[in-house]
Amino acid sequence: MRRAPDWLKQAESEYAAARSLYEDGHWAWCCFTCQQAAAKSLKAVLEHFGDVQTGRNLNLLLEAAAEYALPPDEVRHACARLNRLYIPTRYPDAFSEGAPADQYTRLDAEEAIQDAETVLRYAREAVESPAL
Repeated sequence: MRRAPDWLKQAESEYAAARSLYEDGHWAWCCFTCQQAAAKSLKAVLEHFGDVQTGRNLNLLLEAAAEYALPPDEVRHACARLNRLYIPTRYPDAFSEGAPADQYTRLDAEEAIQDAETVLRYAREAVESPAL
């Protein structure tokens, strides 16, 4: 059974959560949640075409998804930016001092939201296309 709709629904849910985190001023968690939404979006694309992948590296997931649905450059750039948010948004030892909550700004969160939306749009379009 293909579960692309489940992956996409979860991606949408995490994107909505990221927007709530943004509204509450939790910039680091917003950024991380955007990265997670993008990962699930790409897994929805892969699942739609019967290709199950593990991992959270957005660049690698997008490379695999590109075999089925060619992404525009803006999606590639969005994934590259979001990919950098996986570890340092959560772990204090990613920085020489300060907690992740102190390292990310409103602008970082805004960019992450825009990037997650870009990846989600790509995934929605890919999942609506006929499966192989």
